[in-house]
Amino acid sequence: MGVDPLFLGPISIGTVIIAIVKVLVAFGALMVSVMLMIWFERKLISDMQNRIGPNRAGPFGILQTLADGIKLFFKEDLIPGKSERFVFKLAPYLTLVPAFLIFTIVPIGGVVHLFGHTVELQVADPPMGILFLLAMSSVSVYGVMLAGWSSGSKYPLLGAVRASAQMISYEAAMGLSVASVVLITGSLGTRDIVTSQAGAFFGIFPKWNLIRLGIVPFLVFLVAITAELNRPPFDLVEAEQELVGGFHTEYSSIRFALFFLAEFMNTITMSAVIVTLFLGGPDGPNLGGPAFVWPILWFLIKTGAFLFFYVWVRAALPRVRYDQLMDLGWKVLIPVSLGWLLLVGAMQVSKIYGFALFAAFIVAGALMYRAIIIGRSQSSELDIITSFGSDAQRSPKTHTSRERNR
Repeated sequence: MGVDPLFLGPISIGTVIIAIVKVLVAFGALMVSVMLMIWFERKLISDMQNRIGPNRAGPFGILQTLADGIKLFFKEDLIPGKSERFVFKLAPYLTLVPAFLIFTIVPIGGVVHLFGHTVELQVADPPMGILFLLAMSSVSVYGVMLAGWSSGSKYPLLGAVRASAQMISYEAAMGLSVASVVLITGSLGTRDIVTSQAGAFFGIFPKWNLIRLGIVPFLVFLVAITAELNRPPFDLVEAEQELVGGFHTEYSSIRFALFFLAEFMNTITMSAVIVTLFLGGPDGPNLGGPAFVWPILWFLIKTGAFLFFYVWVRAALPRVRYDQLMDLGWKVLIPVSLGWLLLVGAMQVSKIYGFALFAAFIVAGALMYRAIIIGRSQSSELDIITSFGSDAQRSPKTHTSRERNR
């Protein structure tokens, strides 16, 4: 179980009970958070678009998500006749379970003492936590792909292939940005990553990886995880005008609800991961009162800010084209994240090597940008010449036809 202090001593009945309680509390808190997140997104977008939003079930419509879940649970569960039944039923769980498993390694607070045991406020703290994060985020791709393939229909399969290509391309950039965090931290454990961000520069600026890594890996991770979560403006997996709903077109009832439950759960989980990797996790000043309360509050405030950001982006930005999406992932994010990883490694070896490499990157970037501009201008000139030549070839035929008409 890694360096979790709960398992350093002899394992007793109390140790097992505490571990089970942590799992149940984390699962319950995450499920309630998903319900509140769905309500929060619908309500906030309605405010931004000058609408009312849910207001029927419960005060301020806060129980609308629960009502929708109950309705979907009792609807008829349809299974296509040409589907692979076992895989068709398994696919929703392959997208839902990894979201919860990723949340188990996120530290949401400090350390408390219960019944003579030292307990960290996270379900598990394995020494290879970041590898576990990358592995679980990869498993969700299988759920999407198998859902489209097992439906026995062409449109869900098309949506699944598009989703898989999108998630794989952006997962490469996400992994490179996470590698920068691991390189500067020197550990794969999430608790160690949070601990390394404690303190402040000059007693003023927090020692977060956001500042230590120069913002670029944070921005790459934020964009990459938005695309991997299929959140707007990268929600091409569910482009209604092209795919009739996407990979889950043939699903209904509770299995249909599980996909959206996984989407919102992934949004909450990855917001918590961003806070852990780049914003110090539960780290923050203690403003008085019990010591274990403020870390939880700081963690909730930071995570809530990212959830608001995701809703804001959904309400403000239009959906991009698929070619723009893939160009951004393969031609921009992956080269930038790879170059920044090399720069961070050079800085770890020597500041002189780091600044020299940074200057080389600036020169190479300027030359590449200039080459792209020249290439685009030449291609546009070639298009003009080609269109002019084709018009010149068509013009005699046009005159001849006019003379015949006369």
